[in-house]
Amino acid sequence: PGAAAPAKRPRPRPPPVRAPTMASTSTASKQVITLKGSTDIVTEFFNYSINSILYQRGIYAPETFERQSKYGLGLMVTKDDKLQEYLKQIMAQLDSWLMKGEVKQLVIAVNGIETGETLERWVFKVETAVDKENGGCVQEQTTKTRKEISQEISALMRQITATVTFLPLINEACAFDLLIYTNKDTVVPVEFEESDARLIKNSAEVRLRSFDTKLHKVDTAVAYRELADDDI
Repeated sequence: PGAAAPAKRPRPRPPPVRAPTMASTSTASKQVITLKGSTDIVTEFFNYSINSILYQRGIYAPETFERQSKYGLGLMVTKDDKLQEYLKQIMAQLDSWLMKGEVKQLVIAVNGIETGETLERWVFKVETAVDKENGGCVQEQTTKTRKEISQEISALMRQITATVTFLPLINEACAFDLLIYTNKDTVVPVEFEESDARLIKNSAEVRLRSFDTKLHKVDTAVAYRELADDDI
């Protein structure tokens, strides 16, 4: 009889490779905030802050507002169709300019209708992160979460609401202007027109909180006319 064939040794199997779990992949993606995401955050904040100021300062009748939940707060938002459409158009243009890093300031000027005098001037200064190597705007960040940014905005919105405790009472019918400061070479639609700065004589200023998405930083302050003794 012939010799038995030698038994074959099984080849060693490579160690298993673990695929990333769904949870870890999802968590990682949530931490990335793009320039578009940051722009949306800032534009949304501007919309809510303008609505809040118009409500708090009595520029429009309180019954023309409704409560919405945002940033863990109950915020008042206009129900007026014309005002909604106007703000929608302004926010769309702001969104476009913010994406290009062209917005320097947004100013809400509260003006007396009869006197034409500016009584309050709400200033939101915008700083856009610049890519020092490639130029232009930084395109994304991973160091700050949406939750952290939302908490900062919530604290700022609380301050805006609380300003009624120290701002002078407005005793006349008022209107408002939105002023947007941009780069000198920014292309401006024909619907926009040049305006003076709507500065306030004999004004006092209170600095409020800021928030920072790491792509856009917004600093806030309100200036108001100090009342003379004969105005009280």
